[in-house]
Amino acid sequence: MTMIPALLLQSDSSGSGIGGLLVAGITTIVMLALVLVLLAGLWKVFVKAGQPGWAAIVPIYNTYILLQIVGRPAWWLLLMLIPFVNLVVFIIVYVDLAKAFGQGAIFALLILFGIGLLMLGFGDYRYTRTAPTALPI
Repeated sequence: MTMIPALLLQSDSSGSGIGGLLVAGITTIVMLALVLVLLAGLWKVFVKAGQPGWAAIVPIYNTYILLQIVGRPAWWLLLMLIPFVNLVVFIIVYVDLAKAFGQGAIFALLILFGIGLLMLGFGDYRYTRTAPTALPI
């Protein structure tokens, strides 16, 4: 039992311990940069829709604002707390977001992968607020 900590601290002569830390550090920096770029895209989408841009960086409140942008009721925020139901709700919201900017439902796939947020935020897309077309259940 006392050997386990010693084995964990042991390193070989190849320096793989430092290499692993380097890879982890680079991965962390890349992921942080990706998150910042996506937040910038969401910020621009909020501004285009007439909402405060800073709301994009506030957890839960940004989802509430997103529901306002797409024209869905605020109680849908509770649906997003239910596992598996939240996946369906987010897909519906992303489709409504695409329609609110004059795009089709297929564009929601781009939003799902983050590219659509950048396209909506930094592109020439205008907020038209034609969503939702379905009943506001």
